[in-house]
Amino acid sequence: MEGNLSKYALIFLVLALSGVIFFLQNIHTLERWNCQSMSSLYQLQSSISSVFKPSGPFLPLDQNRSYCPNLGQEVSREEAHEERYLLESISWPEPPALGVPVHQSSDPARSYFVIQPPADISGQATWRVGGKLKVLVHIQNSLGQPKRYGGDFLLARIRSPEIGAGASGWVVDRQDGLYAVELPLLWAGAAQVEVTLVHSSEAVAVLRRLREERPDRVFFQSLFRSGFLSETTVCNLCLPTGPRQPALCNYTDPHTGEPWYCYKPRLLDCHTRINHAKGDYKKHLLTTTESLLFLSSTIKAPVQALGMDNITILPAVKELSLVRRDRAKFLPSGYYYQGSWRPLAGIPIQQFNDSSTITQCLQGKLFYMYGDSTVRQWFEYLNAFVPELKEINLHSPKNMGPFMAVDSVHNILLKYRCHGPPIRFSTVSTSELRYVANELDGLPGGHDTIVALSIWSHFSTFPVEVYMRRLRHIRRALARLLDRAPGTLVVVRTANPQKLDPEVSLYNSDWFSVQLDSVLRAMFRSLRGVVLLDAWDMTLAHPTQPHLLHPPQDIVKNMIDLILSHICPAKQEP
Repeated sequence: MEGNLSKYALIFLVLALSGVIFFLQNIHTLERWNCQSMSSLYQLQSSISSVFKPSGPFLPLDQNRSYCPNLGQEVSREEAHEERYLLESISWPEPPALGVPVHQSSDPARSYFVIQPPADISGQATWRVGGKLKVLVHIQNSLGQPKRYGGDFLLARIRSPEIGAGASGWVVDRQDGLYAVELPLLWAGAAQVEVTLVHSSEAVAVLRRLREERPDRVFFQSLFRSGFLSETTVCNLCLPTGPRQPALCNYTDPHTGEPWYCYKPRLLDCHTRINHAKGDYKKHLLTTTESLLFLSSTIKAPVQALGMDNITILPAVKELSLVRRDRAKFLPSGYYYQGSWRPLAGIPIQQFNDSSTITQCLQGKLFYMYGDSTVRQWFEYLNAFVPELKEINLHSPKNMGPFMAVDSVHNILLKYRCHGPPIRFSTVSTSELRYVANELDGLPGGHDTIVALSIWSHFSTFPVEVYMRRLRHIRRALARLLDRAPGTLVVVRTANPQKLDPEVSLYNSDWFSVQLDSVLRAMFRSLRGVVLLDAWDMTLAHPTQPHLLHPPQDIVKNMIDLILSHICPAKQEP
């Protein structure tokens, strides 16, 4: 009997040791799988592009189905009509044939502009305040031959750096290689004209292809963790499925219907997801020929004048109304003079040059900022400039948020929170991923509430329909907020131009931004009670500051002055 017990004890001991050994080996295997899952992220991306990429040539606007449009809430008939209208309004001329030889593409070094003489019955070439300056741009290829079709992306401005003055221009594509530019004359003195070729029409055609076919060129990932186990998988708005692909974890927002998916980890459940992060930027997106269209020398390059590039603006002969938009096809939203932004319509802007005036204006106010890092700049500016504001340590990652600052004496609250995915921040906890529409639905609103939104930069790699869907949800939430609390001040910041190089152009080109900007303006223009802050004009028109994704402090200060002028409008003279 004792021998049998010893025998069974020995067997039990062997089994126990085997289990421990197997467990330790399993941990090692799991760790290997976790490391392998990181290295396989890039392999998974090659299959993702097959979902987004349509077979064959570009499809008509209303038949582009490369971005999984069946995801999310169904749009109404009116919203579908609006989407079609918006897509048509931002349609861009294409080259007559794809694959144009590089030497026949637009060359800024060979192109030129000519200042047109003023329409003056006296025959004297004089320009006066209140008038406009006309410029004709001639685009030529690298052989010096005139181009016979349009589609180039140009920017123009007039500036007088010595007096801190500048204004943006309006560019009209004549579809024949010529571009008509109108520049408003809003101050007296010497002024210089600048024309910039951002991208050739051939480069724009490549950017359009990337936007429609390769929205995976920036990909995302999430970390899943439970105990000592962890795995990382690829995430996006839409992921390919099939027998060779893992199952999907569905993180579609139940309130807005905004879709988001991750590949399911091999060993963990979907509910173990703990963060969201930008994975990386895809490389090798262009053919050798296409890459020649994105050289540093041809991206955002100046076009030289044939003849003079400057004029002298004389004072107005009589008082002219600069805010009447029926005087010309175009007037910008404002201009700079003596370094300060001056709107051409709306309320007069005030200068808030010391912290005490800002504190007085914000007393008793709740200021909520939602969106990308361009609206986070406003939080950072106010938090740094106003000493009475004390930031509360929420233990948030740097640059990610959420952030909060308070002035308990004057009853001021500032809050910033980033928008929901897609967002290209390094790492955000899933508990802090909030969709702006849902946040707006949680606000009481009222005369003591300011809401500022900036949502554009992180959508530049996706088809425009994805952006429209996000703005549609936000617009609905804003309408609900303004219905229950009409006194709420809502400020929507537009996109802005930025510094470009060959790599950044493929992900965040100004051409992507100007398309999103046009959609944003159209979708919020009809919503009463919303102030559109024209960051595009305020960046483009500045006479000395460079174009940056995050505009310099001079520009941010003018933006804050504009917002505060709406919060605390100047008293009108009786």
